[in-house]
Amino acid sequence: MPEINPRKVALSVLVKLEKSDGYSAILLDSALKKSTLSGSDAAFVTSLVLGVVERRITLDYYISSLSSIPLEKLDADVRNILRMGIYQMAFMRVPSHAAVNECVDISTKRGKGFVNAILRNYDRKKDDIKLPDEPTENLSVAYSVPAWLCEKLAGEYGREKTEEILSAYNEIPLVSLRVNTLKTDRDALLSKLVGAGYDAKASEISPVGIEVENAGAVAKIPGFDEGEFFVQDVASQVCVAALGMSAGESFLDMCSAPGSKSFGAAMYMKNEGKILSADLHASKLSLIRSGAVRLGINIIEAVEADARTYNSEFAENFDAVLCDVPCSGYGVVAKKPEIRYKKPENVELLPDLQYEILENGAKYVKRGGRLVYSTCTILREENFSNIEKFLAGHGDFEVEKFEFGGVEYNGLTQFLPSREHDGFFIAKLVRK
Repeated sequence: MPEINPRKVALSVLVKLEKSDGYSAILLDSALKKSTLSGSDAAFVTSLVLGVVERRITLDYYISSLSSIPLEKLDADVRNILRMGIYQMAFMRVPSHAAVNECVDISTKRGKGFVNAILRNYDRKKDDIKLPDEPTENLSVAYSVPAWLCEKLAGEYGREKTEEILSAYNEIPLVSLRVNTLKTDRDALLSKLVGAGYDAKASEISPVGIEVENAGAVAKIPGFDEGEFFVQDVASQVCVAALGMSAGESFLDMCSAPGSKSFGAAMYMKNEGKILSADLHASKLSLIRSGAVRLGINIIEAVEADARTYNSEFAENFDAVLCDVPCSGYGVVAKKPEIRYKKPENVELLPDLQYEILENGAKYVKRGGRLVYSTCTILREENFSNIEKFLAGHGDFEVEKFEFGGVEYNGLTQFLPSREHDGFFIAKLVRK
């Protein structure tokens, strides 16, 4: 079997990603499974692909500074080979000669000279390339985030806080595990992970959370097959705690897949009571069912349902309802780098959809029951504005504080993205 060139695999993924507007993680996983690359080569391809996606605006600025041919006029292969080459030199510490030679090697005969010239030119002039002077464009190029989003975040959070957010977008996040307290406890699982050589520590925010550095494949982490944990961001663990679930209660998770919040709720319920895990996409229900089986949970029923459509059978029928609504995702950019390139017009449609789901979910909450609204974004119109609008029109609901891990949350909590947790919004309301 001929030797497979890792950079050719990376190039094929990047070109497909650009042409299909797909998800990097899905295309990357598919390409790696077909390639039979070794562990180190697969890791290199993963770092290169995700890195190029993450830093595309910065890389394109460098290319445009050096090329007389406009970026959009270049062949997709040439454009992405240049991005790969500059990314390796600028962010991966690959020796310049190696990065240039390998990129020239995978270029077509027509493109070799051009690729060679641009990459060698970058290597000579990289210290002389200046970022734009205009503040918004400066942020955009420095952190590889569209100018419109930089401007929006700066308007909501100020420049200093915005730089912290944008910097977090380019960090490698920790992997957060939620301990399955139906089967084990945090000390026991943490001891097992550390004993197996994992760089793991207890979460400072969640008393049932463990953070792992360089986790690798989750399915290979000790305790996975035994169902002793599942992956769940720390902020999402706080969200589940806000529900205040107890054994024997009823819970409706309106946008559930892949099910992690339903799983966490079941653990607080000690696997006693009833959980209805609904999702619009029937194809995703198997993720909920298989996850529940692995974790030893038998109180979850996964059903197909549109969260916007009223179901009279659910009326005032649940002790707690969670509306973890579809959102722009600007709290999880570090995990899904292509999110940063969403078009603003797509984001503008979301608040109305989110509010529709929230209003519908409120109808299913018992008197005295809890309603939690959450997103994995940091934009005000998807978070605080929706809750302010809801409270203004629903006098039978009010914000309620909650406690978790020794910290009191005021009921309207905005996490900003960091290595330790996603950007995430949580609103806990109670029906009077």
